[in-house]
Amino acid sequence: MKRIIDTELLAWKDAKFRKPLLLRGARQVGKTYAAQQLGKQFSSFVEINLESERGAQIIFEKDLDAHRILRDLSLFTGKQILPGKTLLFIDEIQTTPNAITALRYFYEQIPELHVISAGSLLDFAIEQVGIPVGRVESLYVYPMSFIEFLLNTKNEILAQEILSHTLEEPISEPVHNKILSILGEYIAIGGMPGVVKCWIETNDPSRCFALQHSLIDTYQQDFVKYAKKHQIKYVDLIFNNIPQQLGKKFKFSSIEGDYRKRELSPALDLLVTAGIAHKVTNSSGQGIPLGANIDPQCFKVIFLDVSLGQALLGLDLESWFLNPMQQFVNKGEIVEALIGQELLAYANPHAKSHLYYWQRNVPGSSAEIDYLIQRGENVVPIEVKSGPGTTLKSLHMFLDSHLKSPYGYRFSTQNYSKFNNVQSLPLYAVAAITKIFKGKPE
Repeated sequence: MKRIIDTELLAWKDAKFRKPLLLRGARQVGKTYAAQQLGKQFSSFVEINLESERGAQIIFEKDLDAHRILRDLSLFTGKQILPGKTLLFIDEIQTTPNAITALRYFYEQIPELHVISAGSLLDFAIEQVGIPVGRVESLYVYPMSFIEFLLNTKNEILAQEILSHTLEEPISEPVHNKILSILGEYIAIGGMPGVVKCWIETNDPSRCFALQHSLIDTYQQDFVKYAKKHQIKYVDLIFNNIPQQLGKKFKFSSIEGDYRKRELSPALDLLVTAGIAHKVTNSSGQGIPLGANIDPQCFKVIFLDVSLGQALLGLDLESWFLNPMQQFVNKGEIVEALIGQELLAYANPHAKSHLYYWQRNVPGSSAEIDYLIQRGENVVPIEVKSGPGTTLKSLHMFLDSHLKSPYGYRFSTQNYSKFNNVQSLPLYAVAAITKIFKGKPE
């Protein structure tokens, strides 16, 4: 399957100055698959899973001499590991914190070695042992974007059209409607690689929906791995409540039961660290970086994948196949979450990305912008309209009151157009405002 991250991995492989690489992201987003695919570009590929191959853990416990570790790993796997010719992939590295520390010594003692590590709960281990500063680099992996969905469902020509289309000119209406229809499929199937693979191979929605529920079960079974015993019920509460509060300021008080914020807030933080949830934090939008002027107590939350959130709510996902245009109108909060998911998918993979929004709470003059992004020195507001409505009161209010914002974007089911300083784009064209596909992630 074709992934955006493949280009980044190939660049890492060929880089003159290269560091051991950590692939970071939630469980089942395709980290292991990406490393295995890169392995095909090497003379040999050696994969070690520190969770299933417990004997390998001991290799990292003796000392941190890189040459000894490499020799022992070679003997343990029965395969030669040749620096410059072999890709060494250490999976589930979080189970052995010493292995994370060992990456530093691979870099210092055997810099020509290509080594990648990944782990489903890696960020929890990193919080405990840290990352060797200046000795390791990271790539963040997310669920498959809509462009990746097109590339893998024999719609490459449509993907290229979206990426190359002139933003000010409308696209052919039949083509526009066709892409919106496929976007409806994507919202139902989602971007989890295993589910997309099932869709490609079977074209059977029911089997894909069953896989989604299996993934949800897997995430819930993981709670015991990173939450303390008394926290598990709170993590489960938040997990199930996130889809119910989509598109709104997240309120712990909206969760039924006699629970306190001090119990629930750490549970949400655990889900964020696991990559299952993403906060969309309120920012003033008055300058860059956007994170410099935020209200950390005011935020929305989205699930890592729109399809999983809908599955958790028990929604009828087949409606996205039968009447996508009506679904776009009826499911505005899901469409808003989709745009956030897309913004993350196309963000700079070399750094952890964050989402922001803007809200003005003035009596008689409230306004909200769904997302704020940074482009160079500019703050660009993004408004998401799921229906055919054209009112952009909040967007114009933001542009008029923010000197660092010369223009804004409106995403909707409508075709490409531009009026004054507002660029209107179809919901499927989030990739068009990024540089990730030009080799210059922004």
